[in-house]
Amino acid sequence: MDKARPREGQLCRLTIDGYDSGGAGVARLDGQVVFVQGGIRGETCAVRLTHVGRTALWGAVQEVLTPSPARVAPDCPHFPRCGGCQLRHMSYAEELEAKRIKVSDALRRLGGAEIDLPPVLGAARPERYRNKAQFPVAKGAIGFYRARSHEVIDVPDCLLQSEAAGRLRTAVKDWMAKYAVPAYDERAKTGLVRHVYVRTNRAGRSLCCLLVNGRGVPREAELVRALRDAEPGLAGVVLGVNQKHNNVILGDSYRTLWGEDALTDTLCGLTFRLSVPSFYQVNPDQTEVLYGKAVELAGLTGAETVLDLYCGIGTIGLAMARRARAVWGAEVVPEAVDDAVANAARNGITNARFLCADAGEAARRLAAEGVRPDVICVDPPRKGLAGDVVDTIADMAPDRVVYVSCDPATLGRDVKRFAGRGYVLRQAQAVDMFPRTQHVETVGRLERA
Repeated sequence: MDKARPREGQLCRLTIDGYDSGGAGVARLDGQVVFVQGGIRGETCAVRLTHVGRTALWGAVQEVLTPSPARVAPDCPHFPRCGGCQLRHMSYAEELEAKRIKVSDALRRLGGAEIDLPPVLGAARPERYRNKAQFPVAKGAIGFYRARSHEVIDVPDCLLQSEAAGRLRTAVKDWMAKYAVPAYDERAKTGLVRHVYVRTNRAGRSLCCLLVNGRGVPREAELVRALRDAEPGLAGVVLGVNQKHNNVILGDSYRTLWGEDALTDTLCGLTFRLSVPSFYQVNPDQTEVLYGKAVELAGLTGAETVLDLYCGIGTIGLAMARRARAVWGAEVVPEAVDDAVANAARNGITNARFLCADAGEAARRLAAEGVRPDVICVDPPRKGLAGDVVDTIADMAPDRVVYVSCDPATLGRDVKRFAGRGYVLRQAQAVDMFPRTQHVETVGRLERA
């Protein structure tokens, strides 16, 4: 007689033998893979099945029967309801190993790269490391989304964020309650306040921006006063307008309500200007580790021409400029290019130029000027490189490609694509930019075979 098919709600005794890409434990039930939320390698757990798929099962730990030495008591009262962290139930050492396995598996399985991945470069400070907080707002709650939903969990203080961000978040919530300022309702597409955005720098200064579904807010003076009273290090208050009914956080236009509209911050010995929409890595300490590794893998001697694609405000390219003959940066966002030019001038860097262009246009413009890059650096969004960008890079024939990735799966995919164009992944290093979460950054070096 065939075994009964697993059913939702069923309680199973399972042994966790690995992790998936999101940090969930992986077990097997009668040959089927089970993704177990809250499981740790080596544990035997009572698991309640939550979803039965055609090829896999999903479940959650109900009871740990034989705990792993790596299991720890979560130190946040909002875990696991809040979806911001996924790994607070395991030690930091186990988290780093889980991330190493994740990156190594993606490079091997998706990229076809058989390389020895060294231990992940972990953070000296795995708490309070984020310099940017984006709090979604709902009726009666300002915090973060529940995992795999748009339900906002009220979080007065997040251990990943600065204490200043928590104070400013609470001040906004109190101001909204006092003056009956409505939160935006994404289903009804009504209401006003969508997100509270806080950016901080290493000097302890903060910038607070309200993203709203309108051109203004009531009681602006009272809002500014409440924020200034809550946070002595506040440098400015900005209003961002986003009247589009989508999931985009940032606005189309900004208006300064008080103080400054940007911060300055130091990174890799350089100074950068940060406005609200500027892309900037959220963990400055680990960013210096990541960029230092990128510079190392670039193998710069001072004679190279470097092309920095997806350059943003110029952070990676300017970090490389001190060791290169020339740096060209390309970015499709005009405001970011303006910031990059200004950041080069601010730091006295004269061998860096920036283009407002995508990869293809940058290639054509450089070729027209007789420029051949020796090294191309890419730091794309989570979706990785478009197929034509891989071809464009290969056609430019750099000696080396330095790939900075925030998603091991798309990195593995692109490594495979580069292999088809004659480039081989020689080195890779994972850097834990986002402790206590499933995310990890990786930098790799590809060379012409």
